[in-house]
Amino acid sequence: MPWKKSEPMEERMEFAVRAMQTLNFRALCQQYGISTKTGYKWKERFWRKGLAGMAEESRRPKSHSKQLAEEEVCEIVRLKLAHMAWGARKIRELYLRRHGEVASESTFKRVLERAALTQKRRRRRAPEAGRLSTGREAAALNEVWTVDFKGWWRNGDKRCEPLRVRDEYSRYLLEVRAVEDGRSETVRKSFERIFERHGLPEAIRSDNGSPFASRQGLLGLSRLSAWWVVLGIDLERGRPGHPQDNAGHERMHKDISCELEAVGECAQDALDVWRETFNYERPHEALGMRCPGGSLPRFREKIRRHPGRFGLSKDVLSPGQPKGLN
Repeated sequence: MPWKKSEPMEERMEFAVRAMQTLNFRALCQQYGISTKTGYKWKERFWRKGLAGMAEESRRPKSHSKQLAEEEVCEIVRLKLAHMAWGARKIRELYLRRHGEVASESTFKRVLERAALTQKRRRRRAPEAGRLSTGREAAALNEVWTVDFKGWWRNGDKRCEPLRVRDEYSRYLLEVRAVEDGRSETVRKSFERIFERHGLPEAIRSDNGSPFASRQGLLGLSRLSAWWVVLGIDLERGRPGHPQDNAGHERMHKDISCELEAVGECAQDALDVWRETFNYERPHEALGMRCPGGSLPRFREKIRRHPGRFGLSKDVLSPGQPKGLN
């Protein structure tokens, strides 16, 4: 007869006791409806462990042929400690670049979880709305730039509120600068440098805050955004109170908070180093784990020249662009 499903422990104990006394072991196994191999297994467990050996044991293998070596686990942990704000997918990509062979993403997640270096993200329900109703989705370099200030933090007696400008298509971070203040004139100087390096975009996307917009200005224009319009740049703005309308740019707030604000760093040299890492080392999931810096040489192919600080020259104007500055 087979083991009783309701009381398998008692059946095994009874079998083990009788197996230690019987002379015809094969007949005893047939009586309980088990194979001779199974019978010897329970008899041997009873001999070594007594009644405790009759309990079911885990069938999980003690080792695996593809189990990570200790050196590999240590390397994964080292990479994570060097980039605490990066997730398992980016750490895996960095490991792949350095060593060529790499385990699965789930293995990296498991290693980081066991090392208490990551936490499971709480899933939030997506809002019913949140997309730009009039904004475009960039399909080429210099088509749409995004701009915003990172919320300020204090470094000693100095206030730090870096200005960030990004090309939406390539994710290339054009500028991260700790400006003196958020006035239109100050931000305009930064944009003049960016325009001279990378040309003019077709559109700039921002929020409705100063200095990008003004509640008192006609059509919400500030002195800065009016200058952009004169240069032939379209304006795109998110809805008030909806940062998800500029979600890709807002996502960088978290990166800067974790890597710069958390340590109170605000020096321009530190911002430049962070920008280089963001552009040339950090894998970007939206780019197939490539880096935005690979798009830099192609900016010259899409460039629309900056007309200069004091006026517009006719030889650099695009068709339909304004003819001059007053």
